Amino acid sequence: MALVKAGVLVLDCAEPEKLAEFYKELLEGEQTDASANLVEIRGADGVRLAFRRDVNATPPSWPRPENSLQVHLDFLVEDLDEAERRVVGLGGRPIEARDAAGPYEERGYSDPAGHSFTLRMVPSRAPKQG
Repeated sequence: MALVKAGVLVLDCAEPEKLAEFYKELLEGEQTDASANLVEIRGADGVRLAFRRDVNATPPSWPRPENSLQVHLDFLVEDLDEAERRVVGLGGRPIEARDAAGPYEERGYSDPAGHSFTLRMVPSRAPKQG
């Protein structure tokens, strides 16, 4: 029997209720737990996130070096433009306006509390031609 039953990624923020709502809507999920200082959600695909109250939380300043990126989330999407419209409509903001070079198209954003995350195209599973 496994000792660890599940993993939950926890983000510190000043207003966990508001940030949980942002991610719940983005991930088409549901709230699974709440207390005075913590709100947990589960996205439609099963990803579990929690948001812990820290009244002194300051958002990372990435890409500026004075308060560098400590962690970020990647979400796989099929349509970057549609996903971007949803993020912005929910209160997120782009932090990079160009598509990244390489095998994956991706775009960077910050949530309403300033945590960075990436929307990344679902990689093609088609066999190579030639």
